[in-house]
Formats: sequence, C-alpha cells, structure tokens
Amino acid sequence: MRWDIFCQVIDNYGDIGVCWRLARQLVAEHGLAVRLWVDDLASLLRICPESDPKFATQHLYGVEIRRWASPFPDVEPGQVVIEAFGCELPSNYLSAMANRPTKPVWINLEYLSAENWVEGCHALPSPHPQLPLTKHFFFPGFTPQTGGLLRERDLLARRDTFAGNLDAFWQSFNLPSPHQNETTVSLFCYDTAPIADLLTAWQQAPTPVRCLLPEGKALQQVARHFGRTSINQGDTLQRGNLTLYVLPFLRQQDYDHLLWASDVNFVRGEDSFVRAQWAGKPMVWQIYFQVEDAHLIKLEAFLDRYCDGLDQIAADSMRTLHQGWNTQTPLHWNAFQKNLQVLRQHAGAWTSRLVQQPDLASNLVIFCKNRL
Repeated sequence: MRWDIFCQVIDNYGDIGVCWRLARQLVAEHGLAVRLWVDDLASLLRICPESDPKFATQHLYGVEIRRWASPFPDVEPGQVVIEAFGCELPSNYLSAMANRPTKPVWINLEYLSAENWVEGCHALPSPHPQLPLTKHFFFPGFTPQTGGLLRERDLLARRDTFAGNLDAFWQSFNLPSPHQNETTVSLFCYDTAPIADLLTAWQQAPTPVRCLLPEGKALQQVARHFGRTSINQGDTLQRGNLTLYVLPFLRQQDYDHLLWASDVNFVRGEDSFVRAQWAGKPMVWQIYFQVEDAHLIKLEAFLDRYCDGLDQIAADSMRTLHQGWNTQTPLHWNAFQKNLQVLRQHAGAWTSRLVQQPDLASNLVIFCKNRL
C-alpha cells in the first residue's frame, strides 16, 4: 500500500519534523510504501543531515522523498493521501485522485490541540464540492477520542536505556557532566521569546543553571545579552549562576537525546513539544503565535489537562512560568525550580498515562485500512 504525505514548510522545522517522523514510522513499523512531498528540502536537511536538497528524488530510511515543485508532475496517487496541516494539494494530483476507480483515503492531518472541541471534530468527513472525493479531518490529541500522539513502539525503552549512559552523551559534545546541585536546561524557542529575561533569571537563581542551546535564531538575542556581536557552536558563556553552552543544530534522534538528558526542557511549536512529553521531564512550552491571541486559549487548554492532579503550588508555578514565557510578563523561574521534584514526578506520571493510548501512526493506519 502506498501513502503520499504532502508537507508545506511554514514553521521552519515543526511541519517537516512531524511529517518526517510519521513517514519513517509508517515504513519501519507498518511496512508501508511512503512518498513524502516537501516544498522546502533545505529544512529537512537540518533535521536529517543525510538528505540532499539538490535531488528531486531520494530514498532515506525506506522513505521516498520528492521535491514538491510547480508544475507538479503527473503521478499516480497513493491509496492514502495525507495533506499535512491544511496544505492544499496540487490541482492535477487532486484530479488524478478523483479519476481513480477506487478513491484514495484523503486525510487532513490537523495541528495538535488539547481543546475539548477536538474530540467532536476528529475523523469528521468533508465531501469535496465538485469532485467525488471525501476528506477526513484527523486531529492528534491527548485522549482516546482523538488521533493520539506520534510515538515509536520502542521510544520509551530507548529513552530508559539512554539514561544509563549519560556521561557518554556529555562527552560527545565535549561537555562536563553536570554537578549534583546544577539544573540542566535545554532551550529551543522562537526568537520572539523573552530570552534575555530568562537568562537574567538564571544568572540570579539560587542554584547553578547550565543551559544547552542548539544553534538557531535565538543565538542573536543571547549574544546581545552577553554583550557580544555573535556566538557560535562550541562557545561557552558564563555569568552569575548561569553557564550556557552552544550546541550544533541537532538531527531528530540527537535532539531526543538532549531532551532525555536535561532536567528541564524549553520547547516550541508541536514536534519538540510532543517529544518533551515522552522525555518525562518538566517542560516549558512556547506555543506558535496566532492572531487575536488564539494560541493562548490552546495553551490554557493544555495546561488544564496537564496540571490535572498536580499539587496546587507546583501547578501554579508551572502556569505562571508558561504565561510569562508566552506573554512576556515576569518570569518566576525560582518558584518553578523550587517545585522541580514534584514537577518531575508529575511529568513521569503524565507520560505513563499518555503511553496507554494508541499512537498517531497506528491510529491512522487502522482508520485508513477500514476505509479501503
């Protein structure tokens, strides 16, 4: 069975990050033939260095990767077609879908949301106004009434095995192992975040903080904060109780390792947000900005779910830091850090609860097979 996944890159690495993980999992765990159409192959290169943007067609990890160019080539559509995050399919490809005797299963893979309305909209059909085709809306989510979250079968087993070899991970970046009273934080965010305020809070923290910052747009703000014109991979910056290490931009597998190795993970968008939850560590999420502050409604919906059952003081520290990070209001890092032990236990319990639900790829396969 052939699946076509269409990915239009809007948010640097979020869209392609989700689609690339999904494509690999469908091949590796479900034995499917997957063709991934991407309009910006340079973004794939950052998370998969083996790829080459010069090639219109390439094969990696069993996935056929194709450049989504205009004009779009005349190709036979797959039996399943996934339109990721509302990107519009090429008109000639859509016509070819309609001309097939057996119509493909057409999926609009939506953005992840914890809002209650998602359960009622998940898997709803939407007939095409002119063509004999029906699109189904597939919503990732946090409950059994949604499509679930991306998770490879062996993900948590690999995570737990990795925990026994942390020293080797630090040595791979020529970093010392953390001190006993030092909080290790990974920082991945949009450049609109109040980064200078966070760095100041860490400098003034009562206990040492070491920040691991992969290369990206945030480097410019960090450099200005430290009074430098630029900083680069391999640099170490120190001020007050903060030590900051600049790491290379990491491929997906290595970024997972960074999340597993850190005590707290600052993440953004969707892909790193989900992976931080599988890490089972306290996290702080910078949600993608939407007009009229619609993103803040989504943030609160997630926090309502995530903080359910959490000690009230710890929950308040979690909410306050998230709100400050996403609205550029004061950041209360010290209150958050005081509750790290409780937050760590809760993060593990949250992961254990989520893992009881089927994963997104498996739910998609079952849904589509039932309609073919």
